[in-house]
Amino acid sequence: MAFEHSVDPERCKGCGLCVTVCPKNVLEINKEMNTRGYFPAHQARPEDCIFCAICATICPDVAITINEIAGQAAGAAKRRK
Repeated sequence: MAFEHSVDPERCKGCGLCVTVCPKNVLEINKEMNTRGYFPAHQARPEDCIFCAICATICPDVAITINEIAGQAAGAAKRRK
């Protein structure tokens, strides 16, 4: 089973809670501002993500999602790693 992690940069307000709780230091605050004037979190090291979902759970803006990739997409995701 494969998963994908995504951060919605327009929804994120850059509070940094996800950055603080990530056990693998995958997330960082972006240096570029979004259209709402915030500096959102982004995946600086996506290859290190273990999909624990702690970041998605703690995010007050519901800006982080972890989704299961089904079928052929899962095979392609595994081959990229």
